[in-house]
Amino acid sequence: MNFVLFCIPAAFLAVSVFFAIRAVKKGTKKQSAVVTQLLAFVAVCVIMFASPVIANATSTGGTNTAAATTQSQQAQGTDWNKGMGLIAAALVTGLAGFGGGIAVAAAAPAAIGATSEDPKAFGKALIFVALGEGIALYGLLISILILNKV
Repeated sequence: MNFVLFCIPAAFLAVSVFFAIRAVKKGTKKQSAVVTQLLAFVAVCVIMFASPVIANATSTGGTNTAAATTQSQQAQGTDWNKGMGLIAAALVTGLAGFGGGIAVAAAAPAAIGATSEDPKAFGKALIFVALGEGIALYGLLISILILNKV
């Protein structure tokens, strides 16, 4: 059962990548490729959030005794806590990297332009580029701290 629950999202992603590549090669609107990717992402999210409910229903075999329900709720609570911690770590790392990339994308061309006009400005310009990189490093540090708690 777990193998099937793994294969369904993988199939959604593979099909969406196929349609996106085909749309780009044909030269059609790139918005259709983006929409296909977003729909596949939503489908994968729905399936992955529904899979613990499906797995829990099949593992109890349809019988809901009080002891089985209590044990499954306790096990599910710890699984959800760990999962939410992993999602938090992934979001921190991803968003910090994205923000650092935006900062460097804005600071690096300005630093190059300032250096070309005045070579003495290289040190000051390099500091601003390094500050943008620091955002990503801080995100990675917070992600490591979150993973130590999980």
